[in-house]
Formats: sequence, structure tokens, C-alpha cells
Amino acid sequence: MDAARLRTVPLFAGLSEHDRERIAQWADEIEVPAGKQLAGEGELAYEFFVILDGAAEVTHDGERVAELGPNDFFGEIGLLETERRTATVTATTPLTALVMFGPNFRHVEREMPELATKIRAAIGERISR
Repeated sequence: MDAARLRTVPLFAGLSEHDRERIAQWADEIEVPAGKQLAGEGELAYEFFVILDGAAEVTHDGERVAELGPNDFFGEIGLLETERRTATVTATTPLTALVMFGPNFRHVEREMPELATKIRAAIGERISR
């Protein structure tokens, strides 16, 4: 993952260059074809995703609940709260995403409190819906 690219992602933009470099070391950039399921409702959660380019659909109990696009993220609830995916996320276009596996994501949460606060706020919003 290129640390310079993280400057354009709102979730990471406020971090120091050093912290963005650490995120880049802990994350991978992946290319995903349209139609690929990235997370399945009820499955064990292993990764956190940030969409860099492209779009994805979120469904819960088979109903469409959201459309995600560049700079949107998902996977944090399963990693930090429930251990299982609370929704299914499927790419609706080819997309590029940052993916970070659970142990690295938990490092971020512990070592970058300002980022953890943003992510926890998103969890609160999403759970309240």
C-alpha cells in the first residue's frame, strides 16, 4: 500500500505521515471485480476495508440498506464488536480497496486513538440504525 495515497482518504488524512506509513505497512491494496462478495452476513469477521475507487452494495437480511463508494469503510463492527459480519457487502462495480486484517486493525485502534475515535463513532451510528 502506498502511504501517499492515504493522504487523500478522509479517514487517514488527519494522521501524521509516520502513522500513515504504518497504516500502509499493515494494509494491502486489492482489486475486486464487480459481483464479488467482500463480506457475508453472519460470517466471521477477519478484515477491515476502505473503498478507494468503485462501489459496493450493503444488504442486511436480503434487503439493500446502503451503497458504498470511495472513502467509505466497512468491517469494523465485526472486528471490534460482534466477531461476525452484520451485513453482506458486494462490489457493484470493479473496485479498489484497502484491506487490513484483524490483528493489524487492532494495532491501529490501540496505537492511533484519534483514528479509533472516528471508527468508534461510525460504529455507534451504524448500530443505531
